[in-house]
Amino acid sequence: MSTRAQQHAARVLHRDRVSEHLVRLELDVPDFVSTGVPDEWVGLVVPGQFQSRYYTVREHRGGVMVLDVVVHDEGLVTEWAARDVTGDEVTILEAKGSFRLPADAAWLILVGDLTAMPAMARIAASVPLTLPTRIWAEVPDDLPGYLPDSLPSGAVTWLRPPAEGHSDLAAVVEAIDWPAGEGYFWMAGESGAMRAIRKHLMRERRLPSTAYDVMGYWRGGAVRAPRAVDPGPIYRAGKAAGRTDDEIWAAYDAAREP
Repeated sequence: MSTRAQQHAARVLHRDRVSEHLVRLELDVPDFVSTGVPDEWVGLVVPGQFQSRYYTVREHRGGVMVLDVVVHDEGLVTEWAARDVTGDEVTILEAKGSFRLPADAAWLILVGDLTAMPAMARIAASVPLTLPTRIWAEVPDDLPGYLPDSLPSGAVTWLRPPAEGHSDLAAVVEAIDWPAGEGYFWMAGESGAMRAIRKHLMRERRLPSTAYDVMGYWRGGAVRAPRAVDPGPIYRAGKAAGRTDDEIWAAYDAAREP
């Protein structure tokens, strides 16, 4: 028997191209309840797949969830989102979040690449306007208007990645002129760079663990490993036979058993 997280049936209402590498999906998820944590993420399972990929909830209002998906040359979700998916049925897995801004924080620093933009935009819109906030965004696309207009002039530093699949954010963080007092640092991006940042924050900055959150959203140079059992044919055969999703799940679980 397989154990799965809480699931929500969803339908794609709209698909829009935000930029060259960013696609916005609006989903009808009537029974979803947001955690309220501004960097919350959910698992997304698209048609023909059983594996999930995780995305930040850019916005949630009245049963409609907005996900901004970074698209690559290949990937479980990219291959699906590359076309018009309006009307497709998908599955959303339970939301989780990690952003914990201390009540007495004197400042907020956000650093990330394109995959972190949805979370940084939502975080920036949720914090008090009086809290000094700085953002470093390393993105390959121009994203005018993506971040809140409430941010003061000079609060955002836009950077270009050195090459596709690479990041200079570790060096960027090491060069930050840190503000006085105790604040909160949030960062997300390539996993290798995030490991270097954690070491820097612990060993050089000596920040307590409650003062920062650093997460690896993707792995540079990673090649998707072949699956022992491809879910695609099982999914298509199950749908053609009129089986329910639970029955198809059971068939997939059985096929994976030795």
